Amino acid sequence: MPEEREQNAEHFLELIRRSKRGKFKVYIGMSAGVGKTYRMLQEAHTLLKNGIDIKIGYVETHNRKETNDLLEGLPEIPRRKLFYKGKELEEMDAQAIINVHPEVVIVDELAHSNIEGSKHEKRWQDVMEILDAGINVISAVNIQHIESLNEEIQKITGITVSERIPDKVLQAADEVVNIDLTADELIVRLKEGKIYDMSKVETALKNFFQSEKILQLREMALREVTSQVERKIETEIPRNIALRPERFLACVNSDADVSKMIIRKTSRLAAYYHSKWFVLYVQTPKENPNNIELSAQRHLINNFKLATELGAEVIQVESKSIADAIKETAEQRRVTTICIGKPHFNLVRSILSNNLFDRLLIRLTDSDIDIIILS
Repeated sequence: MPEEREQNAEHFLELIRRSKRGKFKVYIGMSAGVGKTYRMLQEAHTLLKNGIDIKIGYVETHNRKETNDLLEGLPEIPRRKLFYKGKELEEMDAQAIINVHPEVVIVDELAHSNIEGSKHEKRWQDVMEILDAGINVISAVNIQHIESLNEEIQKITGITVSERIPDKVLQAADEVVNIDLTADELIVRLKEGKIYDMSKVETALKNFFQSEKILQLREMALREVTSQVERKIETEIPRNIALRPERFLACVNSDADVSKMIIRKTSRLAAYYHSKWFVLYVQTPKENPNNIELSAQRHLINNFKLATELGAEVIQVESKSIADAIKETAEQRRVTTICIGKPHFNLVRSILSNNLFDRLLIRLTDSDIDIIILS
């Protein structure tokens, strides 16, 4: 069919474009001072020693001695100089990078806003053009500059971040690497003057660099990198050979204590595997709000709240068949492991009725989904 032939041709054209496009690597961190620029420059030296034509397109060292020292011996592409409001300023020269056409270019401060009058408003747009020219780019950004996290970042830090990159920029990366430090390590670096000038340290400790804020940002950075890796696996590795990322489904009912135990143990499993997890409540006719006590309803709501606080997505469905609802939800959410309670629990007794548990096992065997019975 002509329509199918056209789609096949477009797909092949897209593959050609991808092969010609440069590879994109992004170092991500929870805050300034974790060592993103330092790591990029270390990698640049390694590539240079191995005969790779690598150039510095733009690096911001913030006058940190350790980072400044690493610039020595690395070839740089001169920056563009222009006057803005009576001052001479410097910007990365994207066109010069494209003209020189190195194999790899280092571009720091991915979320930077270019000076008015530049070809592109944002540096990430320059990077996209450089990649389209077939040049590989290594860049860096902090978690607080990602657009979709803006409101969450503001709640944590109390700071409105004006320089942001669309999520699609990070999604376009071939590799995303998290530069991780503990909160204590980051604060020690700050106190040693390795992040800001010593005159700014006390102010920073009272504001952004507080342990509870750093821990939340650290968790966000780890979560973002995990989701990027998971997305790459899902979109780029054929399903028949891909290693499936673990996804857990905790099955609960109105039995408060049992459900709480299942939620907490599934949470620990998900944390161990750094994976997504869900809590499923199937409301059968017997568990209709009109048929269960108000206290049971309150416990159910409290357990949903607990699950959400622990990082789960809570799913509620109405069905006459618990087993069918579990199976359908597991398949829809690409669950790898279902977590239920011991057979003497009400939930499992419900599943066992009418041989539904047998049917569930058979179907899940075909679906390659595991079952864990928690106690």
